[in-house]
Formats: sequence, C-alpha cells, structure tokens
Amino acid sequence: MSTSSVKPCMRGRSLLTLEDVSDREMLDLIALAEALKRKKAARSPRARQYLRGRSVAMIFEKASTRTRCAATVACFDEGAHVEYLGKSDIHFGRKESVADTARVLGRMFDGILFRGFAHDNVVQLARYSGVPVWNGLTDDAHPTQILADLMTIKQTFGRLRGLQVVFVGDGRNNVSLSLMLGCAKAGVNFVVCSPPELAPGAEGLERCREVAAANGSRVTMSDSPSRAVVGANVIYTDVWVSMGEEHAFEERLRLLRPYQVDMAMMRRSGHLDDGRLIFLHCLPAFHNHETELTRELGALEVTDEVFEAPFSKVFDQAENRVHTIKAVMVATLA
Repeated sequence: MSTSSVKPCMRGRSLLTLEDVSDREMLDLIALAEALKRKKAARSPRARQYLRGRSVAMIFEKASTRTRCAATVACFDEGAHVEYLGKSDIHFGRKESVADTARVLGRMFDGILFRGFAHDNVVQLARYSGVPVWNGLTDDAHPTQILADLMTIKQTFGRLRGLQVVFVGDGRNNVSLSLMLGCAKAGVNFVVCSPPELAPGAEGLERCREVAAANGSRVTMSDSPSRAVVGANVIYTDVWVSMGEEHAFEERLRLLRPYQVDMAMMRRSGHLDDGRLIFLHCLPAFHNHETELTRELGALEVTDEVFEAPFSKVFDQAENRVHTIKAVMVATLA
C-alpha cells in the first residue's frame, strides 16, 4: 500500500481526542502511519516530502522524551520546520492568555502540537489558532500514543479486531481512558483492571461500551488481575503516578502494588507459550533499580523480567510514535 492510496479526509482538522475522528478515519491514520514507516525505511531519494514548506510549533508544559523526539523526527522526515517552545520560552497562560497565544502562533505556524496539563488549553488552542492542533498529551487524553499502541498491536498480530487488550493499573489516567476508546473504535475487546478507587468514570465507560458494541467488541472492568488477564493478547500498564500527581504517591503505591505486572500475571493469560501475547507500556517505566525512585523501592508497575522479555514490544511502540504523529500531521496539513 502506497502513501497515496491512504488518504484520511482530515485536512485542516485538529486531533484533541480520538472522539475527533470516526472509527474509519482512526484506522486510516494507522494505515497511513504504516505506509509512512515503509517509506522511511526505503530511504528513496525521490520520495516526496509531504510537509515541505510547513512550519510546526511544539508547546510543551511537561517534560518529554518520546513525544518531543517523535514529533521532531516526523517533521524532519517530511520536510517541515519545527520550533520547540518550552514553558519558559513563551508567556503561555501566564503573561498572555492561551487564546492570545493561539492567535499569534496561528498567524506564524501551519500547525501546533501541545503537551501539557489542562485539557482546556489544547481546546482553546484549536478554537483560536485557526490551524490544526494536535494533542501530544493532556490530563484527559493521549490520542497520538494510542495510535502508536494500536499500530504496534496490528504489526504484531496482523489485525486488531477480535483481540483482547487488558490495561492493568490506574484506570482513570489519560492513557487508560484513551486506550479504552481506541480499542472500542477498532473492535478490540478491552478490559480495564484497577482497584475500585481508580476505576474509570461511569459516563466515559458507558460511551466506550456503546462504541465497542457498534464494532462487535466489548469493554469490561475488573478489580482482580488474576481473572482479568485470562485470554489476554496484550497486557498494558503505565506509571502509577503521573506528572503533577506526586502528592498521591503513597496512596497509589498502597492501591496498586497488587497490580504489578510480573511473569506470573503474564502466564495467567494462557498465551505466554503460544506466541499470542505481548506486553506494552507507554514509557517511562519503573522496572529496575536504575532510577532514583526504584533504587529505593524496587520495580513498581512492571518487573524487569517482563519489561526485558522477548514479548515486550515497548520500544517498537516508542518508535511507532514517530510514524503515527507523522501520519496525523500529513493527514491534516498535506
């Protein structure tokens, strides 16, 4: 499949959550990302650069490895200029309103990538800038991550529909909620396994169940890891405390210790020996004794044995951030 045969109809549109695209458009974005990945691997000197002459602003309130680097490489690959704007570089939301910043940047750039805290900030950027805005992470959603997750699953199994993904950990965080919606839109069975105190809200859960039902899949909840992971093709976890939630660390540790992903949990899936199981994590991961935190506490959400196993696809997943962010930019700008 060539890039020219995959054309999500998204020109001029923003991607703030996966609700902003239809189920078909989301799958088309993944197909486009796959085509762009093949294009990059071919390294043809005659390959068209779809973003040549475009300029992209990246506003980052939160530190980042994957999102920043993936977006930078995506722009470079397709010929766009990229400008990184950290929280100390501009007056965003402090000396200048978000709306005013949006109207300034919209006059200068063709698109804006935002990574920060309040979801309303990315909404205002999209409302006032007049150019496509892409959510690289907010407290509420992480759509570009989920596109990479689904791409990784599809590349591993050759399909999405009918597989079973189990998210183990904080069921209310942005990755869990966005993954639940993405799986529902792709026809993937999804289980969120978390303590009751960290279960997703009823409204979002019901919305995802409606979407899943329309695509022949289901969304379920469990507070028992030993039961939830039976039949899983993908076991996914995330950090127990996100940036900005450090005050809740001790409480999260108490609630989530029983939800650590270890080899015993992977075996309970029933697919460890038949090759129909992978482990995913959006990173960074606290899996060994090589960070300040884990030197004191040991592995947190996942053990090193699982993280470093052949079935762990976390670095494929990280690489695919480049191709899915690129696909979103190409679909909305090119």
